[in-house]
Amino acid sequence: MSIEPKKLGEFVQRTWDEAIVPALTEYVRIPAKSPMFDREWSAHGHLDRAVALIEAWARSRSIEGLRVEVIRLEGRTPVLLMEAPGSGGETVLLYGHCDKQPEMNARLCSSWRLPDRAARRCSSTVTVTSSPR
Repeated sequence: MSIEPKKLGEFVQRTWDEAIVPALTEYVRIPAKSPMFDREWSAHGHLDRAVALIEAWARSRSIEGLRVEVIRLEGRTPVLLMEAPGSGGETVLLYGHCDKQPEMNARLCSSWRLPDRAARRCSSTVTVTSSPR
C-alpha cells in the first residue's frame, strides 16, 4: 500500500481541525479537577462528564476492532479503557488521565517561561498561546 504524503498531510490537518480541536476545546471547558483538588469530585460530576465526552469521541472514530469500556469502582475515579488490535507482535500501552490541576494564578504565570510560549491571565483562567517570533 502506497501513501501519498500530501494527501496524508491534508487528511491529518482536516481531522485535527474538524474532529480533534473542537473535542479538546469542549473537554478543556469541563472543570474536572483531580480528587486531590476537588474532594467532592463524585458529587460534582465533572470527571464523569469528561469521561463521557472522551468515550463518545472514541466510539465515533472508525477504528476497526476498537473496544471502549468505562470501568467504575466505588470511591474511585472512572477509568476509560480503549483497546484496538494491531498487526505487529508487540503490545503498546498508552496511559493518560482526564482530571486536571487547578487553574494557575498570576504569580505562577509571571514566573512560567517556555520558549515560543506566552502565558497570560484571562479573568480566572490562564491561556497559553504561541508567541510570535
